[in-house]
Amino acid sequence: MTIEGWTQTLGAGPLLGIAAVAILALLFLIIKLRMHAFVALILVSLLTAFATGIPADSVVSVLTQGFGSTLAAVALLVGLGAMLGRIVEVSGGAKVLADHLIRAFGEKRAPFALGVASLIFGFPIFFDAGLIVMLPVVFAVGRRLGGSVLLYGLPAAGAFSVMHIFVPPHPGPVAASEFFEANVGYVLLIGLVVALPTWYVTSYLFGKWAGKKWNLPIPNILGQADAAHEANPPRFGTVVGVLLLPLVLIFLNTGLNTLNAAGALPEGSEDAAWYQILRTIGETPVALLISLLVAAVALGMRRGMDKSAIEQVMEQALGPVCSVILITGAGGMFGGVLRASGIGDALADVLGDLGVPLILAGFIIAGVLRIAQGSATVALTTAAGLLAPAVAAAGLSEVQLATMVIAVAAGSVIASHVNDSGFWLVGRFFNMDVKTTLKTWTVLETLIGFVGFGLAAAIFALASIG
Repeated sequence: MTIEGWTQTLGAGPLLGIAAVAILALLFLIIKLRMHAFVALILVSLLTAFATGIPADSVVSVLTQGFGSTLAAVALLVGLGAMLGRIVEVSGGAKVLADHLIRAFGEKRAPFALGVASLIFGFPIFFDAGLIVMLPVVFAVGRRLGGSVLLYGLPAAGAFSVMHIFVPPHPGPVAASEFFEANVGYVLLIGLVVALPTWYVTSYLFGKWAGKKWNLPIPNILGQADAAHEANPPRFGTVVGVLLLPLVLIFLNTGLNTLNAAGALPEGSEDAAWYQILRTIGETPVALLISLLVAAVALGMRRGMDKSAIEQVMEQALGPVCSVILITGAGGMFGGVLRASGIGDALADVLGDLGVPLILAGFIIAGVLRIAQGSATVALTTAAGLLAPAVAAAGLSEVQLATMVIAVAAGSVIASHVNDSGFWLVGRFFNMDVKTTLKTWTVLETLIGFVGFGLAAAIFALASIG
């Protein structure tokens, strides 16, 4: 957000200091004083806005815009996704999938199976929407086998994260590809080469270790299956079809965007009615709405559930996730204040001439921006825009350009913490306090960044030799 008629006069040093104090104050209020996260985020956001010099008459609008823009992205997804998940859970569908995965992979490899399924789901679907749709299955497997939610949840959540960060058609790598004029096909290929081993090390293996260290119970935030429906569960194919439907619909959007950007569609297609309609159907909120209606019929009405019962199931889904939605929105408010204050721009100016190799500079710049203001997308696009002239002048090969995209993306994911709305989304759905979320999710995201950068740097070096 830019504030008309106002220019930030503080330098990068004072701004970074204010951001650090704000983060420490937030942690102190939540962890030590046990202040509710929603209240603490609003209070610290307000004080930070004043401390950074944002005009008093613009403070409230900055707060509400940061809050509202995050809710616009999250509220519909969480609300519709929770309803869909509740129907899948109550109908016995999640248990059907859980039992099938356990039979196919074995009890010991159930976390691996959940992660692989999430990698597949995560190809076209965004992180938050994919995670919410997958959670009923994750929780059902956890209840069936026992153990910590981290054992089953981190491999799944990490899978959605690595796909969202590294692999087109997700917006981050696509935007960076445009800045660097990289071939999206190469970015897709190298993104997969980096994402899969990164997920195995940072999400699956780390999730197994974390699950043993922190024995957290499986949350009931999405409810549990009804005993009567469990006795007469839906067919496996029906449940899979319901869960795959949003994936297919969303791929209409992301796939068409990718094909259009690559010039694979006839000229003028983007202005055609069929193109616009298919893209709208593939927008995540619309896709989830359609999937919810199909689930209500296929898993509810066709199996004898009356309309009032379906309405009650949907109503019961919203109550538990209201806290998740509000806290996530407040996290977006805090990040929005940090961005509006000019911290990102000031850091970008300071970091623009690091005197280090391009690929390392991209990782560092994106990482620092991510830590400072919370948004991975803002960090990635800002770093890519900053480095674009140097990258263009470097005469890099197609493979090297693709690895530059992956390296910047890796920097943009590290150190998810209290100014990142995703931090609150994962923490609240897994029913973790802030301290535990920092020890688990923040560490996992940081590992994803460093391992992904290491692999990208290795490929870049090999391409340089070749």
